[in-house]
Amino acid sequence: QVKLVESGGGLVQAGGSLRLSCAASGLSFGTYTMGWYRQAPGKQRELVASISPLGSTDHADSEKGRFTVSRESAKRTVDLQMNILKPEDTAVYYCRADHWSVSETYWGQGTQVTVSS
Repeated sequence: QVKLVESGGGLVQAGGSLRLSCAASGLSFGTYTMGWYRQAPGKQRELVASISPLGSTDHADSEKGRFTVSRESAKRTVDLQMNILKPEDTAVYYCRADHWSVSETYWGQGTQVTVSS
């Protein structure tokens, strides 16, 4: 079965950095666009950044310059490097896989990121 497992979350002070990693299994990694989404209390889930099988990326405008998404095909992982973290970055971060040609989407269980002021 398909599994997306996030890791790397935790507690960090404002201005610090974290690197999240999503490990995918049970799917053909190279046929999926991989993305990071987040959901804070009282808010809907929103896109943070994504990367296609060809390497093209999409970032939320507010995070450009601070967050960088990358993928490693051999390890079947997608990472999110987060720098200069702010308290408003506090949320549960979810990994998502979207097939490039058919309607097929999977979500991870999420990892908590908490940024203290």
